[in-house]
Amino acid sequence: MPIGPVAVLVPVKAFSAAKVRLAPALAAPDRAALARTMADHVLDAAVPIPVAVVCDDEEVAAWAAGRNAVVIREPGRGLNGAVEEGVAWLAAAGARQVIVAHADLPLARDLAWVARFPGVTLVPDRRDDGTNVACIPADAGFAFSYGPGSFARHAVEARRLGLSLRVVREPSLGWDVDIPADLSALTPT
Repeated sequence: MPIGPVAVLVPVKAFSAAKVRLAPALAAPDRAALARTMADHVLDAAVPIPVAVVCDDEEVAAWAAGRNAVVIREPGRGLNGAVEEGVAWLAAAGARQVIVAHADLPLARDLAWVARFPGVTLVPDRRDDGTNVACIPADAGFAFSYGPGSFARHAVEARRLGLSLRVVREPSLGWDVDIPADLSALTPT
């Protein structure tokens, strides 16, 4: 798959190990199925932009290849290291901007608009705590710092690098699924 000036990078954890905090509400096979369904949805939201999946799991790699995504294997790197290596890989392949979109965004749609800003775009979760989507210049040397409070840390990193920062609180990208209460977005009212 050719990489254009914009690419989407989706970090995907092994489906069988994903979403363990949902255990009080969902059995292991249901959590794995939900993780895969949400990841499919995020890849659909990326169309027509080229997509790469960074992972360290053979099942995820086969799924991603079946979805015509570039597979970037980064075993043992952890989320931050895997994303940084994925961005570097895409930059070397010709991407000038990389949209990092997490695989647990069940309401995601149209990721293309995120790249319509020359600096850094951050889309925080609905609690303004995590970073669900980030678009960065591929060659900026951006240091990712996921985990609790990542939105604030990523804003600081953009400023440290002297990059323009745009924060967009987009409900369709701000809803991620981490705990049982987050499942309410998936059930009709």
